Amino acid sequence: MFQYEAPEGAQMIQVWINGKEWQVPEGLTMIQAMWYTGHEVIHGIGCLGGVCGACAAVYRMPGNFRLFNALACQTLVKEGMAFSLIASYPTQRAQYDIEQIPDAKEGLFTLYPESATCRNCNACTEVCPQGIDVRTSVWQAAFGDFKGVAETTMSCVMCGLCVSRCIAEMAPHEIALYARRAYGSRELAFPENLRQRMDSVASGTYDEELERLSRLSPDQLKLECGVK
Repeated sequence: MFQYEAPEGAQMIQVWINGKEWQVPEGLTMIQAMWYTGHEVIHGIGCLGGVCGACAAVYRMPGNFRLFNALACQTLVKEGMAFSLIASYPTQRAQYDIEQIPDAKEGLFTLYPESATCRNCNACTEVCPQGIDVRTSVWQAAFGDFKGVAETTMSCVMCGLCVSRCIAEMAPHEIALYARRAYGSRELAFPENLRQRMDSVASGTYDEELERLSRLSPDQLKLECGVK
């Protein structure tokens, strides 16, 4: 099990993790505080860089009734904080090949018919740790404005917290993903630099370097990549 060592001289603060009181050093993220207190975090953890969205969490602060939302790898613990990682919410993720769908807007209502049932409550926006106007993105998708969805949800990390609050029982992040794929497939020109790189890969330009990297040990690979 991973053990997190606190910085020397760090001041201890009181927090509650999953309802139990702990003393942890200040300056830790929620994930680091869980490691420090011996929690074996296997699920609900990923990149630790605020990108993958795996570590969605909820927390409360003393004297405040609000239930806050956060990514546990990006949020520092504070005195009196009570927090928990949330379970992964199951969603009905449609299986599709975006290139094979004749009409992208009709395809949305076929794959995600619930996308037309938004109640306009805005709870999805309130819960989003990325500050995305999720409600607007759902309406943009319903009206076929897939470019608008792509721009509105650019910072979505697919954490799924919006699913936890939607009273229409939809999965706004999956709807947004479909819309972004449709926009990229139907409206955006294929990036020339990406085409050039793909051609280079296909022609074997990088084969020798890839072979060299594949022979490195894990420690050598960390050194090569500058990972501490």
